[in-house]
Amino acid sequence: MIRTGSAIGFWAALTVGASTFAPAALARDGEVKIGFAVAQSGWMQAYDEGATNAAIMAMDEINAKGGLLGKKLVPEIRDTRTDVARTAQVAQELLSMDVPMMLVSCDFDLGAPAALAAESAGKISIFLCAADFKAGAQGIGPHSYSAASVGNTEGATIAEWAYSKFNMRKPFTLLDVTIQYDRGLCSGFEWMAPQLEGVQIVGADTFENGDTSIAAQISRIKAANPDAIMLCSYMPGAASAMRQIRAAGITVPILAGTSMDGEDWISSAPGLSGFYGLARGSIRGDDPNPAVNEFVKKYAARFGAAPVSQSTFDGYVAIELWAKAVEKAGTFDADAVVKVMDSFKDEPTLLGPRTFTPDFHIQTQIPFLVTEVSDGKSKVIDTAKLSKVIPLEVFMQQ
Repeated sequence: MIRTGSAIGFWAALTVGASTFAPAALARDGEVKIGFAVAQSGWMQAYDEGATNAAIMAMDEINAKGGLLGKKLVPEIRDTRTDVARTAQVAQELLSMDVPMMLVSCDFDLGAPAALAAESAGKISIFLCAADFKAGAQGIGPHSYSAASVGNTEGATIAEWAYSKFNMRKPFTLLDVTIQYDRGLCSGFEWMAPQLEGVQIVGADTFENGDTSIAAQISRIKAANPDAIMLCSYMPGAASAMRQIRAAGITVPILAGTSMDGEDWISSAPGLSGFYGLARGSIRGDDPNPAVNEFVKKYAARFGAAPVSQSTFDGYVAIELWAKAVEKAGTFDADAVVKVMDSFKDEPTLLGPRTFTPDFHIQTQIPFLVTEVSDGKSKVIDTAKLSKVIPLEVFMQQ
């Protein structure tokens, strides 16, 4: 298993030491401000922007129906600039507005300072699409959630799917060590693959997202002669890695998690084929769920273009789940809302049923769409759901 140390202490120190902002005006009567500590610049913007837009769409729909508990939801958005220290600062500014809930960046590493600040204040935080198991009760505290699925589950799911669909027997794992999500993704794959009859992981290697060359890793891949490559990475490094792998004449299937679902990066890997990834919902208009396709149309009409990443849907689901809990609790009080959220069992959402428990504040076993890129074009080709329940200790060991 891949193991890594925790940087929670560092984030906590940043949160405690963040600049103190002058008290901001509280919401007017009849309004409730919702905090957004999200990236509107820097590399994280590619993941946060769509999810933020979708969350605002959900809030607007609630407002159009009379608001939540009779109050209008008002977004307060602050740019974290994809910077850890800045994230802690804007979180304090938002908390000074007495927000009952804060949406934070899609990645655990970058969203954690804001989530920790919210936890310290007894407020709810929801990671827009973070897929690290620590994005929730285990890494932040009882008031923190993620609207996404945990990376370990994604890695295990794509391993099982590849085994059944094209007889994968000799995979090679290539891990981008830059962020925690990638570690969980490969950890899940490495947990599941050996449980499949006849499967042996024939090699493993690492790189960093900013590496301009992975020539040494490619040499080791060739020497291992795998029949599939599990690429645990994200943009832009993942596209660079794929270009180099294909340019080296390696044609075996490349597998990935949800971080690589989208249309915006495919042009940077011209003519790519044999790439398979996962998605919680399709941005292409070919989702088996008509409600998701209708959402894509509404999003395009509102913002002038369709979503570029499936993480967009998670912002909508985050507001859906929180608002349902507030409605059932009859209050915005964080502890009362948490009690309701922790009781959700197959709660209906845009993306299908969602479940939380006091120990699991992120989705650990949900169905995924399987997507394929062939000749530079992507489409949904299948669905997949993990057949096994991943033990808690596996999540904690990555």
